[in-house]
Amino acid sequence: MGSFIDLTASDGATFPAYVCKPQGVPRGALVVLQEIFGVNAHIRSVADRWAERGYLVVAPATFARLQKDVDLGYGADDVKAGAALKAQAEALPGAGVLTDVQAAIDYAARESGGKKVGIMGFCWGGLLAWRAAGQLSGLSAAVPYYGGGMTTEKEIARTPKVPVMAHFGDRDAHISVASVKALEQAHPDIQVCLYAADHGFNCDQRGSYDAAAAKLADERTQAFFAQHVG
Repeated sequence: MGSFIDLTASDGATFPAYVCKPQGVPRGALVVLQEIFGVNAHIRSVADRWAERGYLVVAPATFARLQKDVDLGYGADDVKAGAALKAQAEALPGAGVLTDVQAAIDYAARESGGKKVGIMGFCWGGLLAWRAAGQLSGLSAAVPYYGGGMTTEKEIARTPKVPVMAHFGDRDAHISVASVKALEQAHPDIQVCLYAADHGFNCDQRGSYDAAAAKLADERTQAFFAQHVG
C-alpha cells in the first residue's frame, strides 16, 4: 500500500521513510517509529493499517544514519544485530535520530494538509516516541508501546508536552512492573495501560504476540488518536 521516499533532516542528512496515504482527505497524520529491527514487514503493516483508517502515515528509517535498508526479522542473530545498531544510534551526538523524527513529523504535517500529527513507536521506537513527546514540535499526541528504557529514572524525569498513552506488558523481562508504576506515579496525566502479556505483544511475527492484548491496545489507541489527532 505504501512506498519509500527520501526525506531530509535539518542537518542535511537524508533517510528513507515508508509513506502510506489514505484514500481521500486524511483525517490526521501519524509517525510510526520502528523497533530495533528496522522498517520491516511488521512496521510496514502497522503503517498500512493506520492508512486504511484514514491517516497519512510516515515510518522513518531511524537507523539510516548508521546503516541503510535495515530490515530484520526476530531471530537471535537479528536481535543481536538490532541491539548493536540501537547502541550506536543512542551514542550519536546532539539530538541524534530525533532530528530525523522531527523531519518525519514536519513532512506528515505538510502532506496531510496541515492536519494534527500523532506519533507511535514500538520498543526502541516507543522510547523515541516518549522523547519526541517532550522534545519535538508539531505533535498532538504520543503512544509508546513497551518503550524500552522509558521507565528508567532519566526518562521518567522528562515532561511530555502532549497527551501520552503508554502500553506495557506485565510479563516483560525488559521493563519491570515496578518501573511502570513509577512512571505512572510521576506522571498521573499519562494513560498507562498494563496487559497480561510479554514484550513485543503487538507483533504477530514474534513468539510473544498476544492477540487479545494487541486488540485491546489497538482499540484504546484508535480512540486516543481519534480524540487528539482526528
